Amino acid sequence: MMQVAIDLPDHIAHRLQQSWGDISCRVIESIALEGYRSGVLNESDVRQLLGFATRYEVHGFLKAHGVSFYTSEDLDRDLSTLD
Repeated sequence: MMQVAIDLPDHIAHRLQQSWGDISCRVIESIALEGYRSGVLNESDVRQLLGFATRYEVHGFLKAHGVSFYTSEDLDRDLSTLD
C-alpha cells in the first residue's frame, strides 16, 4: 500500500482540523470524489478506498457530494432492457 505525506503550515492544519476533524479522512474523500468525477476511479475503487461495504454506501457518498453516479451507459442498458 502506498503512503503519501503532505506538509501543511501549522496554522492552516490547525484551522482545517478544527473545521473538519480528521484531515486525512477528508483528503482521502477528496481523492475519491475527484478520481470518480474524472473517470480515473470507478465505483468499486471508491468503495475500496473509503472502506464501504456496499455500492449503496458509495451512491450515498456521491449523492451527498453532488456527484451523479448514474451514467449514460446505465441509461443505455436500462433503455435496452425496456425494448
